[in-house]
Amino acid sequence: MGLHPAVAATRRGVRRTLADLDPGTTVLVACSGGADSLALLAATVFEGRKAGLRVIGATVDHGLQEGSAEHAARVVAQMAGLGADETATARVRVDPSGLGVEAAARRARYAVLEQLREHVGAAVVLLGHTRDDQAETVLLGLARGSGGRSIAGMRRAFDHYRRPLLDVARADTVAACLAEGIAYWDDPHNSDPGFARVRVRQRVLPVLEAELGPGIAATLARTADQVRADVEALDALADAAYQDLASPDGLPIDALGRLLPAVATRVLRLAALDAGAVDAELFHVHVTALDRLARGDLSGEVQLPGHVTAYRDGAHLRFRPTAVAG
Repeated sequence: MGLHPAVAATRRGVRRTLADLDPGTTVLVACSGGADSLALLAATVFEGRKAGLRVIGATVDHGLQEGSAEHAARVVAQMAGLGADETATARVRVDPSGLGVEAAARRARYAVLEQLREHVGAAVVLLGHTRDDQAETVLLGLARGSGGRSIAGMRRAFDHYRRPLLDVARADTVAACLAEGIAYWDDPHNSDPGFARVRVRQRVLPVLEAELGPGIAATLARTADQVRADVEALDALADAAYQDLASPDGLPIDALGRLLPAVATRVLRLAALDAGAVDAELFHVHVTALDRLARGDLSGEVQLPGHVTAYRDGAHLRFRPTAVAG
């Protein structure tokens, strides 16, 4: 019998993602024990051996469910059984205050993955997000009115992180596990309608498929790729403009006014981040207020997350730490 198409799809995605790595490079694979991440790990072990890579599997225990420590131990054993050169596990504390459980867990997970990456000297960290995850992300972005950056979905690569399975359907990761005899875990949170992403998965996408025809997830993921290219082009223009305009005196207001609006707002966002604003909490409403302040449509000051204040000072827009009342 030939290679199962689902197994071939996961391996192909991994092979393309790792093509630029030299033999001996360490690759860290984030693995929850679900079908997506186990299919990813199995494919990475297979392709990594051919390329002479060192593959380390890592699982993160969020401590959000009863028996999570025992589950993490099972995943560690499973990763070793699949042929990972080394395995690692880490427990994190998830504080949902002000963020919600999903966002807080994601922040804690990335923080510990970065620590593990540095500890083992991994060049890249692989994440098991699929084409279905991308489609869900696009729909959530549309529903929230989050603009092009959100509709562009998840990036295929950022910093040290890569997503090899963004062209692979979730059904294929399940099929790949079944074809290779890999027992996978169904996270109860993935069926909890209390999470918006689960409602999109269970209710919204099936309706779209039924009413508009099959292939909606693939179409949404393709849309994300197209929008991502546009967003990255605008980001590159904004980066160059910011480097030209930024000075100890602040941003020159006249020069800002000559930029295309999509570039100007990105420049303002970069300036706010450089001044200390918190990236995860800097929303469209803040950037819009900065734009109105720069254009003179808004007087006074703009308070930004991270205790940063923006204000006009003559011909420049400037930033300073927000004064603490006392």
